[in-house]
Amino acid sequence: MNFTVLGSIGTVVEGRFVAITGARQRILLTTLLLTAGRLLPSEQLYSELWGEDPPESVENALQAHVSRLRRTLRLHAGEKMQPPPLIGGPSGYQLLVAPMDVDVHVFRERLAQARTAVQQDPSMSRDLLEAVLALWRGPLPQELAASPLCRSAAVQLEEEYLTAQESRLELELRYGAPADVISELRRFGMMHPWRERITELLMLALYRTGRQAEAVETYNAMRARLVGELGIEPSLRLRELFRQILNQAPALEPLRGMALSLDE
Repeated sequence: MNFTVLGSIGTVVEGRFVAITGARQRILLTTLLLTAGRLLPSEQLYSELWGEDPPESVENALQAHVSRLRRTLRLHAGEKMQPPPLIGGPSGYQLLVAPMDVDVHVFRERLAQARTAVQQDPSMSRDLLEAVLALWRGPLPQELAASPLCRSAAVQLEEEYLTAQESRLELELRYGAPADVISELRRFGMMHPWRERITELLMLALYRTGRQAEAVETYNAMRARLVGELGIEPSLRLRELFRQILNQAPALEPLRGMALSLDE
């Protein structure tokens, strides 16, 4: 039995996805999956499920939700498979599931492999990043925001996803044809206008396809947004790239002259 957290909360058995119903059931399962088999204290689960307004018999209410989740997992597993044990008691609960049976942990493991491979085997790194991004069916559902743990995980996972996208595009720019990534960089930049790394990659792609004026225009547009809306200047790295483009610096010409930065 596998579990999905990215985009939708549910189980996958023999290739068939079944959603978990009920807001608190989804929060309970997600918190147990995110902690990768660790024991979650009951007090924390009270906070995750009910915030600052727990029911009077909160211990009984939690036990009822745990029992319901056990039944749901048995039902999803069917007759041919055993669901992972959900064990615990008054002190806390844990779901004994292998991390690699949960999409979010597979996502993070492959992302770590891509970072490790980037210097020795960029082609493998690019393949791993594509596999990572194929796992992404969307961020954690918005309804989970009531849970502090889920809310924090959602922010962190979204950043990891965006960084993986940027890293893939950087590899495409370095080892592919710059013209092939310009439209995707523009689209990504429109969706995430404050991410300077996307602006940097777009400027490089434009410059390397002989479109220096558009690269300069891209920088000026980003600077105008930052100064006008946030009152700050672009980063030193982006300003330095702008200076190099204006001066047609030789370092910008070789396709392999750009340092990779998967960890940024």
